[in-house]
Amino acid sequence: MNRESLARGVPHAAPGAIVARALAGRIHADPAEGRTVRFGRNRPHVDLCVGETDLRVSRRHGLLTCRDGRWWVTNTGQLPIRMPGTRWLFPDEDSVPLPDGYTPLFIRGSRDREHLLELYVAGGTAKQLAPQHDSVTQPPTRWRFTPDEHLMLVVLGQRYLLHEANPQPVSRQHAAQVLAELQPDANWSVKRVEHMVADVRARLSAAGVHGLLREEVGEPVGNTLNDNLLRELVLSTSLVPPDLALLDDHRDDL
Repeated sequence: MNRESLARGVPHAAPGAIVARALAGRIHADPAEGRTVRFGRNRPHVDLCVGETDLRVSRRHGLLTCRDGRWWVTNTGQLPIRMPGTRWLFPDEDSVPLPDGYTPLFIRGSRDREHLLELYVAGGTAKQLAPQHDSVTQPPTRWRFTPDEHLMLVVLGQRYLLHEANPQPVSRQHAAQVLAELQPDANWSVKRVEHMVADVRARLSAAGVHGLLREEVGEPVGNTLNDNLLRELVLSTSLVPPDLALLDDHRDDL
């Protein structure tokens, strides 16, 4: 089952409001000049707790501030905050304005763990759209998977969920190794990963997703088929950044 994620939008937020979500909770703040939202490890003294069991995360790692009609993020911690793509926000660096819509932030913690802070800024242009009060709601095209398929796709596509600049699927060999470590009794192998990925691509292709068959992309194929698959799953929010917590959940069971 997919975890709740701001990547799917915040339909009832007022224009200019910000919603922030971490593993420990969620907070909503309407726009007001000078309003701040503090985030970090020290739960009693921040508005949103992030990485409370990880000493690599600062007690107050950052601020979200409403200024001049926009929300800005400031790093007040000791480690940089990674934004989508190649952007890093370092301590004592100038604040960065947040765009409308969805922005995930990542704080690198102990043992290469990445703590996720999801942000969503409600756009101020919604009032310009024509009212659609009685129109039939368009259902999202979110693909459903078995628990094993879901875990395998999260392992395969973890670089996409981390919003790296130029992500690629992890290799089938590496995916099988990670899955075997997460589920030692589940008989994971390279062949099982290959067959499961092929089954998922075939299902989505039959449902109308282009670029998942060898004859649709041409030679050399390389990682193209799995790259197209994972981009479809991320863009459709069938896989979302909070799904990365599955990797920690399974490690806790080891």
